[in-house]
Amino acid sequence: MDLSVTIPAVIAAVALMTTFWLISLAIHDAGIADIAWGLAFVVIAWSSYLAGDGPDAMLLGAVLTTAWGLRLAIHIGRRNLGHDEDRRYTKMRERRGKSFWIWSFFGVFLLQGFLALVVSTPLQSLGAQPPESIGWLSWAGVVVFAIGLAFEGIGDAQLTAFKKDPANKGQVMDRGLWKYTRHPNYFGDVTVWWGLWVVAIGSGAGWWTAIGPIVMTFFILRVSGVTMLESDMSSRRPGYEEYVERTSAFIPFPPKSRSGKGR
Repeated sequence: MDLSVTIPAVIAAVALMTTFWLISLAIHDAGIADIAWGLAFVVIAWSSYLAGDGPDAMLLGAVLTTAWGLRLAIHIGRRNLGHDEDRRYTKMRERRGKSFWIWSFFGVFLLQGFLALVVSTPLQSLGAQPPESIGWLSWAGVVVFAIGLAFEGIGDAQLTAFKKDPANKGQVMDRGLWKYTRHPNYFGDVTVWWGLWVVAIGSGAGWWTAIGPIVMTFFILRVSGVTMLESDMSSRRPGYEEYVERTSAFIPFPPKSRSGKGR
């Protein structure tokens, strides 16, 4: 990794997360870290582009990352702002007590900034590549990225529309993309970053930069995404266990039939 690219990326991420931390103290809502999460990738991508030699693939990566990051930040902002603090952060606040204000800086905001830096390793590596034309493999990565972004965006839109209908209160969302995977938004998220990795290696980045999408996949599947949400939903949403039995957890597949055959 070229420090001339990495250091500006670190500075950009820390500056963004510190700003959002200060805002969280003012509004007493650490949940805005979720909005900062998508934006962190945007500032990292553009700082890497500006600090590098201006390769075409880095510009492409920055544009794609901006499309993903802004969509995610806007979606989360519309969903969360004006509502009570997310339960996850409220529980942290209760556990940490009076020290939460400073703990949240390191344990929430800077931690997410660090993870964004690790996940965006392929983008930072691109910033260190010499200028060159975009190869076919990078364009294949754009296709993978587009599939992921579509899954994430459509899945979020379908869930938002489902929640807005009063007739669906207390029901399990099992329509549209949610019929084929319990987490189309998370599947899309992971696919986006594998697509960006393919864009990167197609333009000279090392294979080792797969650490980025690997970390994203691990956290979504085992830490803060699927595992956490499944545990929460199973305990408070009637009918969710039946939904789990017939629907793929992550990779989209046709739902299992009642006889137990198929997927």
